[in-house]
Amino acid sequence: MSASVGGFHSTGIRQLQAGVERLMSEKFDTRIARFERLGLQLFSVANCFVSFGQLSGRSGGNEKSITEMEALFCDAIPCEDEIVVISDLNQHTELAESRYVAGPPFIRFFASHPVYTQDGQLAGCLRLLDYQPRQLDESQRLLLTDLAALIERELALGVMLQTHNELLKQNRVLKREAMIDPLLGTWNKGAIFRSLSIEMERCAKAQKPLSLLFVYPDQIDQIRAAYGLAATDQLLIRVVSRVRSCIRPFDALGRFGSDQLLIVLPGASHLVAFAVAERIRLAVMTHPEWVDDAEKNLTVCSGVVSTDTFPDADPEALISLAEKALLSARTAGNNSVVQAAPAQPDMII
Repeated sequence: MSASVGGFHSTGIRQLQAGVERLMSEKFDTRIARFERLGLQLFSVANCFVSFGQLSGRSGGNEKSITEMEALFCDAIPCEDEIVVISDLNQHTELAESRYVAGPPFIRFFASHPVYTQDGQLAGCLRLLDYQPRQLDESQRLLLTDLAALIERELALGVMLQTHNELLKQNRVLKREAMIDPLLGTWNKGAIFRSLSIEMERCAKAQKPLSLLFVYPDQIDQIRAAYGLAATDQLLIRVVSRVRSCIRPFDALGRFGSDQLLIVLPGASHLVAFAVAERIRLAVMTHPEWVDDAEKNLTVCSGVVSTDTFPDADPEALISLAEKALLSARTAGNNSVVQAAPAQPDMII
């Protein structure tokens, strides 16, 4: 027998085996064990192995166990790309000298059938062992081929399942990326609105309030005019970082407009939301930022609204009320927070 067959130890096959190893999860290993039990029953042999590389170690690594010795014997014989049947190992020129043939456990019969991938590469082999010399007639050879074909189908299904799971994972990543603002790393407008709708329904069922607030950097237009878009973008990133430090991990933060941030606060009453807005205002105000080589004192305006004040408002109405409160804050001057109230007059931004 050759030392390596069909490029079994080539780079391409090593990559294939790496893929097979990923498939050899507990569930896949259990499914392969079923084929080994089936082989034992079909051929009435001492043992049946399905090998995708190394068999030794599967029984715990005890070299004195018969199963481990059988596995070590199989590992010493490279997989062939053809059916191999040795009726009596004592009569084989090379294998008769094997320690597992000449000595315990005195293996006498060996058969091997290749197992291929969907693209025809040699992935492993199906192996039979026994302690008595024996022959395989044509019907048994056909059964051996059929069993190998079933294993190949199982392997193909495993690869398809892995590919399917990887595609699902990639789709989840792409879906998430499609919902993220590429500059700020927050939710984009569509995603933050969806989050608001979901959280409003959840809070309504739990009979808890929900609040939202808009945050707008007061000096952003002047800075954009004086320093350009790149400097403004960097400033917005730092403002977002300040805002994140003032909200809870499960609060949703999104970019709703060019310079407007929308924050959804599940379970927060109007009092809590106003306190959060104040915390954000102070965090920005007390931390000057550098734009190019100039230090800038920044402030923000906020508009706040809560379902405990407007219990019948839907998501669109809440956003409209928060925008009106933000407009009132900007009209009142920089560095202010305005909370929407039922008596607040209509204003148009």
